[in-house]
Amino acid sequence: MTAAYTPQVLRAVVDRALAEDAPFGDLTSDAFVPATARARAVVRAREACVVACGDVVAAVMTACSDPASPAGAVRVTDVVPDGERLAPGDVLAVVEGPARAVLRGERVALNLLARAVAVATRTAAYVAAVGDAVSASGRPVRVVDTRKTTPGLRALEKHAVTCGGGFNHRYSLSDAVMVKDNHLAALLGADGEVTSALRAAAARLPHTTHLEVEVDRLDQIEPVLASGVVGTLMLDNFSLEDLRAGVALVAGRALVEASGGVTLETIGAIARTGVDLVSVGALTHGAGSVDLGLDMELATSTASADPRP
Repeated sequence: MTAAYTPQVLRAVVDRALAEDAPFGDLTSDAFVPATARARAVVRAREACVVACGDVVAAVMTACSDPASPAGAVRVTDVVPDGERLAPGDVLAVVEGPARAVLRGERVALNLLARAVAVATRTAAYVAAVGDAVSASGRPVRVVDTRKTTPGLRALEKHAVTCGGGFNHRYSLSDAVMVKDNHLAALLGADGEVTSALRAAAARLPHTTHLEVEVDRLDQIEPVLASGVVGTLMLDNFSLEDLRAGVALVAGRALVEASGGVTLETIGAIARTGVDLVSVGALTHGAGSVDLGLDMELATSTASADPRP
């Protein structure tokens, strides 16, 4: 589990989603389903996928369950571990408990789960495309995400990236320094000298803060590295030829990250230029949803035909 993806964060996401989906209760289930009815539901994959955030099912169903319900408590079992691969028809989780709770939580659970599983599945494809490529320093090339996430779902989506074999870039603006072209434009307004400007800015940072700088031309590399404060250099929208030249210029003085317009078709060649990292916004912003289903069977109710409590 990634540091930002905690039970507390997951519960907050679930609570917001349920409040949006059923702000005043589930009118249909309350009217048509007896309070004592119990159900057994199976969450299945309808396409090949990689599991992520399987604990979403229990979090949603528990939040929907009333401890005082005459139908008892919700129980979620057989949850497939994160990172496992499923084929169409495979079971991801089994839910047993009050039918009203299962019905109320069904769509929220599937929405959140389908999004996370899609991110993990997409990430796994990018990781597979990189294969066994290694950087100029001999380390395996990492596929990393970005902050191009769905508002409110960043913790889930970034955890899903790791389930697919990828790695997280910074979680937020508070985690690390990334000096991009707009920052440099503001920073260099005075005298236009990047080396001293980076040194001066770095002097105001805590000593534990990692500093990354983005460049979009080869001639920017040396002035940035001459500052002596840069841990990672991002080569943004470089051609393959320029990526190889950039790696040679850096010569191990910083980690080299390739970024910009990376696709499933191009990432393999990019990874073989010697870079250490390839960041891919499409892991999250282009993931869509995986097709998952919840198949439910209602058990015999011990209540009268009147569906009210």
